[in-house]
Amino acid sequence: MLALSVAAVLAVFLLYVSIAGGRTPQLRPSQLSGHHERVSLVGKVKGPVRGASYSAEGMRFRVADVEGHNGVKVPVVYHGSVPDLFEVGRHIVVNGRLRNGVFVAQPDSLVTKCPSKYSPKKS
Repeated sequence: MLALSVAAVLAVFLLYVSIAGGRTPQLRPSQLSGHHERVSLVGKVKGPVRGASYSAEGMRFRVADVEGHNGVKVPVVYHGSVPDLFEVGRHIVVNGRLRNGVFVAQPDSLVTKCPSKYSPKKS
């Protein structure tokens, strides 16, 4: 009977983890305040970009909401490979955590989005 109860509890836990625990929330810079767990930060790169991603200090830049309605810019520090399309004004997604007001990105988690792929085709 005890083994059956333990098995039921484990099954419920595994179901919960597979549904809720496997997702990383995607947040805009304006939504990031107060979130200290791992998230995907989605936004637009604001300059200037300083440093090098392979240095001890990392590459530093700011990310703002794509819409840019509220003026919130989150400082980001990143280590790892940088996509060829990375530049100021580009839309990006980067995984990491907010620490002391700075978004500390996970190494090699930076992905750029090409805005032309998401805009309507011209006729």
